[in-house]
Amino acid sequence: MKYDFTTVMDRLGRDAIAVDLPHSGEGAYQGIRIRDGFSVIPMWVADMNFPTVPAIPKALAERAGHPAYGYFRPLKAYFDNIIWWHEKRYGTTGLTAECIGYENGVLGGVVSALRILCQPGDSIVIQSPTYIGFTHCAEDNGWKLVLNPLIQDEEGIWRMDYADLEEKLSGGKIHTAIFCSPHNPAGRVWEEWEIQKLMELYRKYDVYVISDEIWADLTMPGYRHIPTQMVSDDARMRTIALYAPSKTFNLAGLVGSYHVIYNPVLRDRITKAGAAAHYNSMNVLSMHALIAAYSPEGAEWLDELRQVLKENIDYAVSFIRENFPGVSTTVPQGTYMLFLDCTDWCREHHTEIEALQKAGFEVGVIWQDGRPFHGSCHIRMNLALPHSLVVEAFDRLKKYVFL
Repeated sequence: MKYDFTTVMDRLGRDAIAVDLPHSGEGAYQGIRIRDGFSVIPMWVADMNFPTVPAIPKALAERAGHPAYGYFRPLKAYFDNIIWWHEKRYGTTGLTAECIGYENGVLGGVVSALRILCQPGDSIVIQSPTYIGFTHCAEDNGWKLVLNPLIQDEEGIWRMDYADLEEKLSGGKIHTAIFCSPHNPAGRVWEEWEIQKLMELYRKYDVYVISDEIWADLTMPGYRHIPTQMVSDDARMRTIALYAPSKTFNLAGLVGSYHVIYNPVLRDRITKAGAAAHYNSMNVLSMHALIAAYSPEGAEWLDELRQVLKENIDYAVSFIRENFPGVSTTVPQGTYMLFLDCTDWCREHHTEIEALQKAGFEVGVIWQDGRPFHGSCHIRMNLALPHSLVVEAFDRLKKYVFL
């Protein structure tokens, strides 16, 4: 491959909670001691352990080399590159600069959107299992999440339960939905007909949609992201979509997301909601990072990354099925996360999910509790790291954890 996806980076003390927090013993790692002789393999928080595309540090160094970082306006290239990227990667048509607006983060954009769409105490419908950030967005601001649980078909593929959703919408008291596409943590890349059917229900019951599409680029080979706003004219006007280069290019620490809103009334209201707090200002370095990322070099790097992630996913899923009876998972079509259902294993071994998680922590496999994602006996696992570390992690799990 042209780009480096094999180097094991030393991130300890380099502003990376993925490795710093497990060493610190804070939060979920309080009271956990990693055994002597075991290094940390970070497989929890959703950032990648690969060097980003070289165009980004080059662009940052060039801009940082000029010793003034004052007030600025977004360059035309910022909007042009977003439009180009959406056309090339997702098949988007009709996107213009006026539809694009900066957000300090996707979750910040979610909250801004919810504030213009909801009143205190309102209910918001969302498919579950659910990204923990959405739960915090709702609960921290006094809204209620109504869960529309995904169901698994005979092949184990996660599907939307439209009958359950319509039953919950039919009461007429839900007017806002959060949609995760591709889905985190289930790893589904929704087909066009699935999104169309979903959006038809939201049209029928007059529900506005906040569509988190931060994982849009991280579909596995053979799958392609379908923007929610592209499935119908009504969906185009009913949806506030949120994107960022952060998941794709490992840029979360630079901060910089954006919305796409075609409906001018929604666009004006969410722009004012973000501006009213006087916090939603773009960082000059994150702007240059996005311009470098959304480029031909960024596209070439991304295609190699997707192949690397697919190889890691195939290895991990096969290893689990061959070596961990009682643990089940589906093959993600998108994202680099596995969602492990450990229900049968815990029952057969007369143990609790906390003990299983702790056993992994103690040998340096730092994975994530799936219960805050509404997985009752689940673990979420990040596979975006060099293949040698994936192999090492599963060797440790076989030898020390799933006994």
